[in-house]
Amino acid sequence: MRVRIGEVAEQVGVAEHVLRHWDAEGVVVADRSASGHRLYTDEHVRRVEVVRACQRIGMSLPQIRQVLHRGSAGRAEVLTRQLEHLREQRQRLLRAEQFLTHVIGCRHDLVSECDACSRFAQDPVCTPRVSGSWRPASHGVE
Repeated sequence: MRVRIGEVAEQVGVAEHVLRHWDAEGVVVADRSASGHRLYTDEHVRRVEVVRACQRIGMSLPQIRQVLHRGSAGRAEVLTRQLEHLREQRQRLLRAEQFLTHVIGCRHDLVSECDACSRFAQDPVCTPRVSGSWRPASHGVE
């Protein structure tokens, strides 16, 4: 299969200009027809779908470019850092869920009067590091 950019854009749900940008950035480089039109094979379409999946988990185009090329220097490091980031996000979401569940049933009129709510506010998982990344918590809300 060799289809033009408009068909691929419609099939995968991205704008044509996005596909052109990914091509220019070397992320998904389409073949070219004799007249210069971009042509996409099934493999290109699969790569576009991988790009979208990687973007949904917060990866940048330079990171995705490394992921798409198995022999790319730094590929394992990019994947390891992203996995760590997702695990930290999961910890933050779990803590937020625990906090909200607690607040729903909290007997205090003001959350500032509740020791468990105060502990949540002081929890390292809720305090960003200087670098902007987050620390996972090792304890839960009562």
